[in-house]
Amino acid sequence: MIRIVAENILLFLLPTIVYVAYIYLTRDEKPGALRVLDDAPLIWLFVAGAAVVIITLVSFGSVTGGKPGQTYTPPSFKDGKIQPGHIE
Repeated sequence: MIRIVAENILLFLLPTIVYVAYIYLTRDEKPGALRVLDDAPLIWLFVAGAAVVIITLVSFGSVTGGKPGQTYTPPSFKDGKIQPGHIE
């Protein structure tokens, strides 16, 4: 569970991390990463982070499955071979 929360937080902060790295690397003076955030468009970074999280959750949450009432048979080992799982 902590992995899922950490991944979502990382995805949310990804636009801010990219912004800070870009500004920090392209400026001549190096004021420090926290000083870069003073002039950052925080609302747009918040919106971009939320959009990244929502897009990721929608794209990975859309899975196809069986119809109601069907049963899933997990992978099994038969005759020296692994039989893949399937929906019956």
